[in-house]
Amino acid sequence: MNRIASVFKQKGRKALIPYITVGYPDLPATLQAAELLVEKGADIIELGIPFSDPMADGVTIQDSSYQALLKGINTDSCLEAARKIRQKSKVPLVFMTYFNPVNAYGIEKFCRACASAGVDGLIVPDLPPEEGAVLQSAAVGQGLDMIYLLAPTSTVERIETVAKLSRGYIYLVSVAGVTGVRQSVSSDLKDFVTRVRRSTKLPLCVGFGISTAEQAGEVAKIADGVIIGSKMIQLMKSDPTLKTLEEFTNQIRLRLDC
Repeated sequence: MNRIASVFKQKGRKALIPYITVGYPDLPATLQAAELLVEKGADIIELGIPFSDPMADGVTIQDSSYQALLKGINTDSCLEAARKIRQKSKVPLVFMTYFNPVNAYGIEKFCRACASAGVDGLIVPDLPPEEGAVLQSAAVGQGLDMIYLLAPTSTVERIETVAKLSRGYIYLVSVAGVTGVRQSVSSDLKDFVTRVRRSTKLPLCVGFGISTAEQAGEVAKIADGVIIGSKMIQLMKSDPTLKTLEEFTNQIRLRLDC
């Protein structure tokens, strides 16, 4: 059993999956934040590889990518960061990136490097599953889980395709649009989760817009995991000591464990 699968075998536990951009606000902060998040109960960490055109991301994560790129962060930097996190922790690591950096690096080379660094899975928001056969094959060959996204607007056919191809978990986008902090959880989310569950037994994890413990608790009632990104980045920006990030993560973990 791989590391991601083992997370969802823990009976009664809802997965906390924070996202952080590698190199924001700098590499030492990335490593420090990852260690803190694991200590405070993160079950999986999504590491964002900075990209100049992050089409699925809102303003907060776009800016974090831009700032990281200005500091010279590239794919090799991200692989090295993953390697350092892996040396200290057994927590599953998932790269969230776009197809352009992967293709530029070389698909087979990238997947080999990910496996060597201790990465467990890949999320590539701009790669439709119908067009991802080459990356899917390379990833599976290296023991990496390909994690695809579904939106509330996804058709039955798309849901079935993603259910067939995904490994690890399926990333459910809580609302149509880009990432970013929102004031409430969509009232249609329960129906969306129910629709997807008809097609798969894979864990379903919800992201995009979750920014409070109350929202996380609401999502955890119907999903297997909660993904939080923009709020994590905002807290790292506003408080470089990471104390508020620690407090926020504690709040989320306590709510998920209720």
